[in-house]
Amino acid sequence: MENIRYNTLEKIKSNGSSNGKATEEKKKISEIFGKGVFSLSVMKEYIPEGPYSDLLSAIKHDKKVSYDIAESVAKGLKRWAMDRGATHFTHWFQPLTNLTAEKHDAFYKPSFDGMGNGIEGLSGAELIQREPDASSFPSGGLRNTAEARGYTIWDPSSPAFILKTEAGKTLYIPSIFISYTGEALDHKTPLLKSSALLDKAATAVCNYFDSGVEYVTATLGWEQEYFVIDAGLYKLRPDLMLTGRTLFGNKSPKGQQLEDQYFGSIPERVQNFMMDFERESLKLGIPVLTRHNEVAPNQFECAPMFEELNVAIDHNLLLMDVMNRVARKHGLRVLLHEKPFAGVNGSGKHNNWSMATDGGKNLLSPGNDPGNNLQFLTFFINIVKGIHTYEELIRASIATPGNDHRLGANEAPPAIISVFTGLQIADVLKEFKKSGLVKNKNAAKKGLGLNIPKIPEMTLDNTDRNRTSPFPFTGNKFEFRAVGSSANCSPAMMVLNTIVANQLIEFTQEVDKLIGKKVNKEKAMVGVLQKYLKESENIIYNGNGYTAEWEKEAKKRGLSNHKNTPKALQALLQDKTVKLFEKHQIFNKREVHARYEICMEEYVKKLDIEAELIKEMATNYINSSAYAYVNKLTSDYKGLKEMGLTQHAESIKQTVDEILTHVENIKSNVKKLETELHKAHAKGNATGAAFAIAEKVRPTFDDIRTSADALEIMVEDSAWKLPKYRELLFIL
Repeated sequence: MENIRYNTLEKIKSNGSSNGKATEEKKKISEIFGKGVFSLSVMKEYIPEGPYSDLLSAIKHDKKVSYDIAESVAKGLKRWAMDRGATHFTHWFQPLTNLTAEKHDAFYKPSFDGMGNGIEGLSGAELIQREPDASSFPSGGLRNTAEARGYTIWDPSSPAFILKTEAGKTLYIPSIFISYTGEALDHKTPLLKSSALLDKAATAVCNYFDSGVEYVTATLGWEQEYFVIDAGLYKLRPDLMLTGRTLFGNKSPKGQQLEDQYFGSIPERVQNFMMDFERESLKLGIPVLTRHNEVAPNQFECAPMFEELNVAIDHNLLLMDVMNRVARKHGLRVLLHEKPFAGVNGSGKHNNWSMATDGGKNLLSPGNDPGNNLQFLTFFINIVKGIHTYEELIRASIATPGNDHRLGANEAPPAIISVFTGLQIADVLKEFKKSGLVKNKNAAKKGLGLNIPKIPEMTLDNTDRNRTSPFPFTGNKFEFRAVGSSANCSPAMMVLNTIVANQLIEFTQEVDKLIGKKVNKEKAMVGVLQKYLKESENIIYNGNGYTAEWEKEAKKRGLSNHKNTPKALQALLQDKTVKLFEKHQIFNKREVHARYEICMEEYVKKLDIEAELIKEMATNYINSSAYAYVNKLTSDYKGLKEMGLTQHAESIKQTVDEILTHVENIKSNVKKLETELHKAHAKGNATGAAFAIAEKVRPTFDDIRTSADALEIMVEDSAWKLPKYRELLFIL
């Protein structure tokens, strides 16, 4: 029988790397950057000076944009887009599917005067608001199918852009998505609320030190990890196509153990793809500047310059879309799942988060004397205190089925939330807790004498890196490493913004109360910070987060260790979580519970898909390959018996017995999977089903896989239908 896998491998071999050459474009990055973006500089050319200034002021001071301003922006935006060949526009939004969504409308409006004339246009009302059907998006009970109305509303703080396909160009307008009753049906709405909250809270604290600070902006620089595989092999793996990860597959003899992939030479075919998707991203204003091989074979990473938080998240979502589009043109597929392959590193999306004033000052920069830098210590300690208070909520913000495979594995942060400070900052905090501000505790970058001829002196940072921590401080920012590679960054960043803002507000209230009692301002601030540090130091851990010893130590410290999504999501239902969001008007109670229901339903649905696919692949791919090989071995057995080679025949019979034992194990465990899945859904609600699936159904996946992966070794290579790990991870 023809082996499709062999045919595909031969085709890849004959094509070499010619399938996917980079599009040559002899222009500097500075000449193409942002060419497809309605940026502030472009806007100034297309909008009258008055409305332009009013728009900037509204964005800067978090004020509503009026319809008059919107009308001027719409006219300029339409003219700019059509000058570049766009025929349609769309409100681009982030529904609770964790993907982006869009509904396209033409600029052209036909006339009904009988003359057959028409005109292109975009009104202020159309720019501000459109109405896609909301009934089929997840709402967690906020809406039912009969209540279909939902609204997309323009986000003026994130620039519009033009996306080009082979068929034409479309103007994309970043937007929020809300229900008819005004409740958030997306991720951007609460993110914007949390950013405004943080701005107000952080500015109040900054004013203790500098009354001239007008606003504070949260900044984000994400790092996107991903795998790349050949499209032909991808199409032969139903599990990759439908779930994003391999449900079966024996480890390749060579994986990442030699550590030769990390920062190695980028394969030419991948580099061609990278150059094309980077070029498209740069045109869209995404400042992606870094590319390199990651640890696992066929795993890579890209990263941009940091930006304002909301824009950075829009850019990350857009980048993932661009990567997928460009990969197809190169005969490749991008895998964004957190754990596409067992036995090698998974992928994350490290979120480098900080805050900056309107004057450009980074509030998390320790300076040359952090022990005497009260402003730095104020923000640093408040962040630590906020993380300690809401560590379970932080864990819930990154809980997904894909991340369950990754968190706690040997390349990812554990499911325990902790803060890494670095030894120098740890010493500063220790001294501060004891004595308050300490002058001349110099932590400026120091040189390291290498004593190597011709080599310049090396400069040390004021803290080392810790890849085992989910929330390390990395010199002038915190790196939230536990976010999954396929995730929308918004939920995690919204939670982080909110808990830090809440903590800063509480700090301001305590300090102001002491000042009202005639306590010296600096003394009041130091006293409150010392108290916070003592209350929250259990969250600080500067050791190896991968060890079993840390799990034991974390338990002693009272830190949570929720290793699966259903357990982690329970934090959303805690009274303190609901009160936090209600207090700051990020969500009302119904919205919090709706998001919990959506996440639980997503968990159940994704695991349902994996379960059904495991059953299908176990029967149609794994066992059928085993039976085909058994038939061949049976023929060999008979031939050897006829030749009198009994000993050799019995060896074959033993192999057949082993193969059939694995086949029967797969069959029995598939039946067990079906039984447990039925019991899970009999619970009658998403929560009950999710816990049952996590505790009873998911273990059967591993039992089935154990036998299937054993068969992959035993069955003759030419009889195996699925592309193997050695092919998926090493062929490009």
